[in-house]
Amino acid sequence: MSEKQDAAAATKPGDATTGAQDTSKAALEAGSQHTGRTAFEVVDVRRGLFGAHGTGDTSGYGGLVTTIALPGPSERPYGGWFDEVVDILTEVLDESGTGYASAVEYVVVDRNELTLHVAKAHLVEVAQALRDDQDLRFELSLGVSGVHYPHEHGRELHAVYQLVSVTHGRRLRLEVAASDADPHIPSTTGVYPANDWHERETFDFFGLIFDGHPGLARIEMPDDWPGHPQRKDYPLGGIPVEYKGATIPPADQRRSYS
Repeated sequence: MSEKQDAAAATKPGDATTGAQDTSKAALEAGSQHTGRTAFEVVDVRRGLFGAHGTGDTSGYGGLVTTIALPGPSERPYGGWFDEVVDILTEVLDESGTGYASAVEYVVVDRNELTLHVAKAHLVEVAQALRDDQDLRFELSLGVSGVHYPHEHGRELHAVYQLVSVTHGRRLRLEVAASDADPHIPSTTGVYPANDWHERETFDFFGLIFDGHPGLARIEMPDDWPGHPQRKDYPLGGIPVEYKGATIPPADQRRSYS
């Protein structure tokens, strides 16, 4: 049975975990202010907590069923000023010859937040349009964050940009995806210079390579550190710690109680 089939089975009412499933369903419905127009994709179903499971579990955590779902593309109208921003951005990109349809893959509205999923080849142009157009004026970038989605084959690595319009009192999010095989994304330091160190940190922890960055190098881990520690496939590892005569082994070498 596939993960999605397993997820569907886990969220059917009437089985032994009805309470947990009802909670998950309610959370999915409450998570979007546009119920019915924002589809959710189930990406995982997690069972138990803290490694507790089986007949020896007296905590109750072993019976937990958590559905992990991400919001998919939203449909028009997006609501509020979201439509205005998308319309203006569409006009600017179409006038430039790039075209909105080529630059923006899809739009997500969830929890009263606007996210534009942008094709990485057009990231810099979209960012510059959002910053410079007088009706948009997203002058401030709060930084760059990395996300690792191992289930998204060919789009495993994401860079997320939080933009703020001080002029208009608005906030939106840009998100760009790259693959493990080709983890390159254009640097936005030419548009938002303060993203310099944020891009270095995202490179350090996730392995995203920002082409055109003035000095892309690790910012926290040693230069010869193997791998990128915040990726979900990175081993827990750790360093043995001594405290008052007792030695605590690394996380992946500790005794399992389940």
